Amino acid sequence: MTLKDFDKGQVTRRRVLAASGIGLGAAVLSPMPLRYALAQSKPYRIGSEQPLTGVAALGGKTALVGLQMAVDRINKAGGILGRAVELIVADDESKPDSGRRKVEKLVTEDNIDAHVGGYLSNICLACVPVFTENQVVNMISVCLDTTLTTSKCNKYTFRPYDFAPSQAKAFAPHLVNKMGKRWFIAYADYSWGQSTRDAYANEIKGNGGSVVGTLGIPLGTADMTPFLSKISGDFDGLFLIFFGPDSINFVNQGTDLGLRKKYKWAGDGAVAVASQLPALGDKIEGFVGVDRYVPVFDPPLDTPYLHAFYDEAVERLKKAGIENAAPDRYVQSNFEAMNALKLGIEKSKFQGRADSEKLIAALEGLEMKESADFPTGDKLLRKEDHQAFVRETIFEMREGKYHVLDTIPWQKSEVPPACTFA
Repeated sequence: MTLKDFDKGQVTRRRVLAASGIGLGAAVLSPMPLRYALAQSKPYRIGSEQPLTGVAALGGKTALVGLQMAVDRINKAGGILGRAVELIVADDESKPDSGRRKVEKLVTEDNIDAHVGGYLSNICLACVPVFTENQVVNMISVCLDTTLTTSKCNKYTFRPYDFAPSQAKAFAPHLVNKMGKRWFIAYADYSWGQSTRDAYANEIKGNGGSVVGTLGIPLGTADMTPFLSKISGDFDGLFLIFFGPDSINFVNQGTDLGLRKKYKWAGDGAVAVASQLPALGDKIEGFVGVDRYVPVFDPPLDTPYLHAFYDEAVERLKKAGIENAAPDRYVQSNFEAMNALKLGIEKSKFQGRADSEKLIAALEGLEMKESADFPTGDKLLRKEDHQAFVRETIFEMREGKYHVLDTIPWQKSEVPPACTFA
């Protein structure tokens, strides 16, 4: 099974399960007792809403590679509590209304036990009521909107990776002290971009810098020239908050308009994820970013777990038809999100949706140790807001490659909880 099958609408639940080495393919991967035990047990039905078409399709497809990679490893090792994992994938088409309809189907018709997924923050926000009303645990795997674990938090939503306030706390001292005091922020004008803008503006000011202006650009804007022409004035750095095609368009068109020569460029790591580098070319040269995962092995990232993760992910990306790409943060966070859910299921002895309260209790305060399941290092899923904090890597792009400038331990990126569960 490849991601091209999703594009053609040819994926069924059985095919996703079979691709994990359970069912028809198990004879190759498993000894007879294991195959027999798994065959006798009902699989865990894990839903995943991902953008496989539309503006976020490239990121959604790499995200699915990471999720499938985790499911395959789990099933090959005997499943969870002796039960296979059946992955049921829905394409949200990069649209909130479509995403909500697809999630409603996952919950009410496909009867999923839990959910791992979510890429675009506006879709994650639109789907929250579906999970809460049906008491389904939702392990978010990409969405970064700040409010998901602050003002709009709920007991069913978990985010086992970083978010904008922690990234900004880790990155802002570098921006202000090593790059410049005065910043202009350009961002994708929707929930993620807006909340990330606010987080960085707050931390830049808190570190003695200033934000002289901001500019929002709607998602999917092909010709950004009318917006880019508004960026002018006396400031040191241009901070970018974009992803996918919008990132590619901003970098290419902004460079052509002379913005890269005039200002230093920095931004969220989504601007320069590995899958976008071929399209960015040398125009991303000198960009300084921050991310939870970059495919590089500069110390302290030269670990056997990161090497093993990288090697397997590269092969899977090739098989999925994503050529010349190293794994990115979307592969990583989906891989680790599924493994976090696995730990929670094991700890709680979760059997199905009726045990959601037990699963929630097990996930609150969950410790994830650096291992093959969590190659990016130790992390804690905080009880107070279901938010995790991770090591942040500050990098610079040089000759098309990532170069580590600094790594910030997760303890130095932690921010106080701002969540009250209803």
